[in-house]
Amino acid sequence: MHNISWWRTEFGEEEVQRVSDSIFNENISQGAVTEEFEGLIAEALDVPFVVATTSGTAALLMALMALGVQRDDEVIIPNRTWIATAHAALILGAKVVLVDVLPDIPIVDVSQLKQKITSKTKAIIPVQLGGRSVNMEEVWKVAKEYGLFVVEDAAQALFVKNSKGYLGTYSDAGCFSLSVAKLISTGQGGFVVTRNKETYERLKRIRTHGVDSVIDVTYTQMGFNFRYTDIQASIGIEQLKRVPNRISHIKAVYEKYKAGISGILFLKLIPVDVTQGEIPLYVEVLCKRRKALIDFLSSHGVQTRPFYPDLNLAGYLESTEDFPNSKVFGEEGLFLPCGPNQPLRNIERVIEFLDIFGKEGK
Repeated sequence: MHNISWWRTEFGEEEVQRVSDSIFNENISQGAVTEEFEGLIAEALDVPFVVATTSGTAALLMALMALGVQRDDEVIIPNRTWIATAHAALILGAKVVLVDVLPDIPIVDVSQLKQKITSKTKAIIPVQLGGRSVNMEEVWKVAKEYGLFVVEDAAQALFVKNSKGYLGTYSDAGCFSLSVAKLISTGQGGFVVTRNKETYERLKRIRTHGVDSVIDVTYTQMGFNFRYTDIQASIGIEQLKRVPNRISHIKAVYEKYKAGISGILFLKLIPVDVTQGEIPLYVEVLCKRRKALIDFLSSHGVQTRPFYPDLNLAGYLESTEDFPNSKVFGEEGLFLPCGPNQPLRNIERVIEFLDIFGKEGK
């Protein structure tokens, strides 16, 4: 049993009451409360169209479907991301084309995009991993030059800003997650944002098996059941109210780690540029003795998480390339305890244990 979990978030009485009210008013499946939640997100992100759905993965899949990605198309994604980014393209029969990340931060090396483009390339999915911003100006420039769609995987970057505005809101589509280890959560869930009305209308149809109405049904296009629920939306409405305090606390956690481990030589903090609008959703470090550190911290009741593997290690993606920058993150990357409700005293304890590990030469 871990006394300090790798992630801490909370749901309070406000969420309980909002869910209770929705049930009492028979707002159960997707309906008026979902529309209210979508409207609040649209207002908060300053984007005209929002479509809530079952997960961030579903959001990616729906976005690619709405933009016409299909069998034998190619979709470019970074080699460092959660496998869902690749699966969204694979489910449509598209081929995933992998690109290495930058040497210092695990986001796509935009300078390598052009060499991956072929006549079959249909879309680029830049992933704003860990609340960091990809150089979107360069991505858009490449996409425009080659006539490609841009779908941002902003699952980990809600309310992160760059020079243009909020990430995910100025590409063809932006996809967000509402799973537990995110800034706000509805348990599971996600949403797609877009500024294109036609894309928005397609997304809404795709969400409900391609029909405009479940009362007066006409089969117009391929879709699936990607519908959200008013129960989840009820939680989301209250979670949105917590955003300012959560962002503030997440930054405080990051700054405490940044100061506390600055002299710990066996760790390298993977930076987040808070001054430029990035949000350090997670606290991520590189450690060459990762397994030993995980075991040591676990023995003291501290839970951590190693980074998920590089995508090229998934055999079914059939990649034969080397990705040297990704490999370092995949083999040495580690999430330290963090989250919007992780007590700062827990961070202090973790730093103490990290210092002990270093002094004992574990």
